[in-house]
Amino acid sequence: MTTLIDARELLGGDVHSSVVRTILDANPDMDPGVAERITGQAVGFVVACAQNPDEPMAPSRVVDEGWHALLLHSFAYTELCGRFGNFVHHFPGYDPTHYDPQILDRTRGLMEKAGAAVEADLWRGPDDELVDVTAKCQHAPDCAIRPMPKPEWP
Repeated sequence: MTTLIDARELLGGDVHSSVVRTILDANPDMDPGVAERITGQAVGFVVACAQNPDEPMAPSRVVDEGWHALLLHSFAYTELCGRFGNFVHHFPGYDPTHYDPQILDRTRGLMEKAGAAVEADLWRGPDDELVDVTAKCQHAPDCAIRPMPKPEWP
């Protein structure tokens, strides 16, 4: 499969760098390369969600950290969502028991279908400490992401 999603290209270099810096600000001990990879996964996740509004999806806890950083760049985030179909709202899910491997499997499959390269080590369960992040969200069916369709203006 050809990877079609390039986070740096989609966000623009300055915004991409700012999202990476936002992740690093929240996680000062993180390697900058990991923060860049998390940004790429967050962009791929948002693109897949925007393209698949009828499919409940959820990020891993690690990818959610990148999604939080991306959301703070609201103008670029809104443009990204609009470019791929639908605005993707974030509904925090703080309960680690929400972990559902099946929804993460479905999400990764839809990301790949959208052209994103999935980095499996960033999609582990909430208790995995390979990549430690400050985000405590854990999404699953009860708080899955369902994008809002584009509003239709008269």
